[in-house]
Order: sequence, then C-alpha cells, then structure tokens
Amino acid sequence: MPTDPTQADKVFKALGDPTRRKLLDLLCENNGQTLGQLCEHLAMARQSATQHLGILEDANLVSTVWRGREKRHFINPVPLHEIYERWVRKFERQRLGLLHDLKQELEGERS
Repeated sequence: MPTDPTQADKVFKALGDPTRRKLLDLLCENNGQTLGQLCEHLAMARQSATQHLGILEDANLVSTVWRGREKRHFINPVPLHEIYERWVRKFERQRLGLLHDLKQELEGERS
C-alpha cells in the first residue's frame, strides 16, 4: 500500500467512478492509446475524458508519454497491486484457509 494515505485515497476515488474504470479497462485491452482513441468508446466530450484521465494520472494509475505530437496513455498496475495486497489478499487468505479446513473435515482427514 502506498505509504502516503492520501495517495491511497486518490486511488480509491479514481476507482470509484465507472467512467474511470472503463478507461482503465480500455487501456488494459490496448495500452498506449491517445485521447481520441479512448473517446471513441466513451459517450462524452474530450474535455470530460481529459478530466477523468487527469484524476487517474493524479492517482498514478495512468502515465502519459509523448510520441511526436501524440500523447499516449498507459495503465500503471502498481497502485492496483498495492490495493490488492493491502485490502484484498488478507481476506482471500482467510477464505482459502477456511475452504482447506472444510475440505479436510469432509474428507475425514482432520483429527
């Protein structure tokens, strides 16, 4: 998890909006898209899409690279992984442990 709690808040805020999640999905499918390419899949003005991308950039979920006159957007999976490690993985371990215990009990392997 990011050491700065405000950075984690930015990630959660960015993920809380369906348009921003759609942008991340689009970049996951085809990384390195321009604003124009992304807007082809959104029912909104370029200015609105730019604002959403700005929030994703501020949360470090998207980075940009200029290639000539084109600004390309790339997904950064690191903050998502940090959220997974902090907020999802610990619950997954507990669930898998319970399933393992249940399996052993049902199969009579438990003393």
